[in-house]
Amino acid sequence: MGGDHGPSVVVPGAALALERKPDSRFIFFGDEKAVAPFLDKHPALKAASSIVHTDVAVRMDDKPSQALRQGRKTSSMWLAIDAVKNGQADVAVSAGNTGALMLMAALNLKTMAGVERPALAAIWPTSRGESVVLDMGATIGADGRQLVDFAVMGSAMARIVFDVEKPTVGLLNVGVEEMKGIEQVKEAAAILRAHDSDLVYHGFVEGDDIGKGTVDVVVTEGFTGNIALKTAEGTARQIARFLRDAMSSSWRAKLGYLLAKPAFDALRMRLDPNNSNGAVFLGVNGVVIKSHGGTNAQGFAAAVEVGHDMARYELLAKISAGLQTYDRNRDSTAVGAAQS
Repeated sequence: MGGDHGPSVVVPGAALALERKPDSRFIFFGDEKAVAPFLDKHPALKAASSIVHTDVAVRMDDKPSQALRQGRKTSSMWLAIDAVKNGQADVAVSAGNTGALMLMAALNLKTMAGVERPALAAIWPTSRGESVVLDMGATIGADGRQLVDFAVMGSAMARIVFDVEKPTVGLLNVGVEEMKGIEQVKEAAAILRAHDSDLVYHGFVEGDDIGKGTVDVVVTEGFTGNIALKTAEGTARQIARFLRDAMSSSWRAKLGYLLAKPAFDALRMRLDPNNSNGAVFLGVNGVVIKSHGGTNAQGFAAAVEVGHDMARYELLAKISAGLQTYDRNRDSTAVGAAQS
């Protein structure tokens, strides 16, 4: 029921996802009177779906604490997350209020063993293809241990999304030199350098390395990550606006646009955030996907597909195994230091 468009985008998006992932099944939580008419337009989806009715929906402008008080155990968002907790669903996907979704997921599903703070991970288009970037705003600030947790969780996601055995991981910093940066980032770097695991630690990366695709996984804390995300989205829209203005400035420009239209269409596809929609809430005992609130049906389908793959290829098991390996390495390092 959330997002800018509610069922008018969510239901067609699910229909597109079903075409691409025909083994999917859907449970729609929300106002049945609002959902059912859209579902009637997609017979194949209707046959693979059920509706759980509730009159309560979290509003996009609700504060997370307010949404929790008013909608706990009755809102469509809480019920969707609860279905994951109870094993009725493998994935919860929402385009609704981000803060409320994160709070409800953390409270209902709880954090995984060994995870101090959850993180929001997004798939970021780059010059080389795509990268996983986290945290995009689930928590503000992080110490060295927490940044390492983010690296482990992000690499588990990257192994699924990119089908690579050992993803490369970089820590976002103000420079690539080892002496630069705040102590928390330096501490995380020292830990990642010392432990051989299911990832390859690349070193520090700077802001422009995100777009270059220098590494498979970029790790930072939520304040910086959210600013980077909003800056990139704003820059993409600005470039698109500049191109539109330039192409309509004269008849020569219009003619040039017609001749180069296939190239411009390809560029527009690369810049369209709907094609890389679907952030993953990592570190809780369940798969929860956050879709952009203003996305279209194509974008919501992309978010559903991300969730499908996270469940199919056992994201939680990969994260748990990575964290256990890290903990064993940390314990052995502590024992060695004590003996010396």
